[in-house]
Order: sequence, then C-alpha cells, then structure tokens
Amino acid sequence: MKNQKIALITGANRGIGFETAKQLGEQGVTIVLAARQLGAATEAANELKQQGIDAYGIQLDVTNTDERKAAAKYLQEKFGKLDILINNAGVGPKNWSMFEKTISGTTYEEFEYVFNTNLFSLVAITNELLPLIKKSDAGRIVNLSSILGSLTIHSLKDSPIAPMKTLSYNASKAALNMYTNHLALELEGTGIKVNSAHPGWVKTELGTDAADMEITDGAKTSVALALIGEDGPNGRFIHLGEELPW
Repeated sequence: MKNQKIALITGANRGIGFETAKQLGEQGVTIVLAARQLGAATEAANELKQQGIDAYGIQLDVTNTDERKAAAKYLQEKFGKLDILINNAGVGPKNWSMFEKTISGTTYEEFEYVFNTNLFSLVAITNELLPLIKKSDAGRIVNLSSILGSLTIHSLKDSPIAPMKTLSYNASKAALNMYTNHLALELEGTGIKVNSAHPGWVKTELGTDAADMEITDGAKTSVALALIGEDGPNGRFIHLGEELPW
C-alpha cells in the first residue's frame, strides 16, 4: 500500500467530484469518495468498483467536526497516509441565480452559509488531514475555486464575468485562493503542493445547463493538479494547464 496513491475527494457522489474520482481511479489511484450521506458515497464507490476502480465511500459532511475527525481516523487506520486531497465540496447561496447582482442585499446568513462550506470547513478538513498528507512521498492538495474569485478578472474593463456578481460566492472563492497561496508557502520544501483549480463553467447542478463545459472536461484540471510531478505548479490558480490571475 505504501506505493499506492490514496485520494480523498469531498462532495464526490455526483458531478465534478464523481468524475474526478473516476478519472483518477482510471489512473490507478485508490479513491475514497466522501459525501454527506453514507448511502450516496457507497453507491458512487460501488459504481466505480464495477469499472475496476479501487474505491471506498465514507460519510463526510465537511461542516461537521465529528465527521471530519472520523474521516481522518478511517484514513489512518485503513491506509496510514493520504496522498491526494481534493477539496471539491462547495455551495452557492440558497435559491441562487448566477446572473443576479446581489451585493448590498447580501445577508449575514447567506455569508455564513456559503463561507462555512467554501472556506471555514475546507480549512478545517485540510488541517485535520494534513498529518496524513505529510506521510505521503508527494502530497497534493487541490482546492476547487472559481474564476469568479479572481479580483483581477472582475476588475477588467470588459470582464467576461461582469454579469456574475454574487458577492457571497465570489468572495468565498477569493478567500479560498488566499488560503491556497498561504498554505503553499507554509508547506514549501515539504514536497506537498497546494493549488487552486478553476474547473470551468460546467453543466452541474450549481453550474446549470447553460454552462459551456461538460462534466468530463470539468474534472480535468483537478485530476491534472492531483497528479503533477515535482516540477509542477505550487500555490497557483490553474485552469486546464493555464495559470489564471488571482
């Protein structure tokens, strides 16, 4: 098991998370799929097993302290390490319309809901699993961000994302990018690489059918960053191999 790569993917029972698990599994990585409901995680893992992928399902609501600790215990007891952590779980505001400009009307409750999953709990699960990642020969942490978190691109005169001004979601991804930058610097020299991934605008429940990318392509950035070599990027914001501005 020492030379076998182990990956944990949060929010992996559907959408980009499931496709990421599938593509990594096809590369020979052992996959641990995490979902808020154990049944959903197990069902997704079984689907991958039927395709010859070594996959396991665990219950992990990233906002739940006990479940974060249980996930770390499971990984420690079963594998003794973690090579790849893909922080894929994320939310938008409840009843969200992506093209509504909701800025001054953003409520405290909306900020709390979005930031709790997209930043606070992501930091918490990463901290919980970091001791296991440090046991890997080449740990990789991939944080699912969004181009909507780019201050530079939002500030362009003719910004391609100008209509998308949902403050709670966009700010949570900008803050996530800051976390990626800081954690990468802290872990420099350890062999662990930390990057933010922009999957693209993908046809998922969050992205809607109006999106221009299929789920298969939406997973490619996360998969590539999970498998980068020693000379790969660190502390960067990446989409399909290209660096994006913060």
